[in-house]
Amino acid sequence: MEKEITMVRVVEAPRERVWQAWTDPQELMRWWGPNSVTIPECEVELKVGGRFYIVMEAGEAMGSYKGTKWPMEATFTTIEPNEKLAYTAQAWTEGQKEETLIDQTTEVMLTDKDGKTEVKIIAAVLKTGPKAGMAVEGMQAGFTQQLEKLNDFLSAKK
Repeated sequence: MEKEITMVRVVEAPRERVWQAWTDPQELMRWWGPNSVTIPECEVELKVGGRFYIVMEAGEAMGSYKGTKWPMEATFTTIEPNEKLAYTAQAWTEGQKEETLIDQTTEVMLTDKDGKTEVKIIAAVLKTGPKAGMAVEGMQAGFTQQLEKLNDFLSAKK
């Protein structure tokens, strides 16, 4: 293993609502990823062995990266409704798969906290391509922004 990060964030929504935001493709497209990206494609086959595919696209604020796409192809390994989601994934920069590939596992655990939900993410990078270093370094910041976006999305839907 090359790197592991653990993130914990309490979001302003009940656990079932957070689960829906993590498993409904239409909802994922509205909050997934770090700031300044959009999600043009998302597929979720919610079963063990099912496919989880999502593409992030860099927006205006990312300067010279604008229009760059970062696909992630994943397979669900654990599904415990409203409690735990886990998947193995490969992510890369479109057109540079070999050089930028990141092999990873991700676990998402949801716990009730007085009507709110504690979201705990453990992401482990197993293997990377020679040009994936910057993406790996940015994972902590990316997940932090993503959880902030999730909270904003769920807060706005009350």
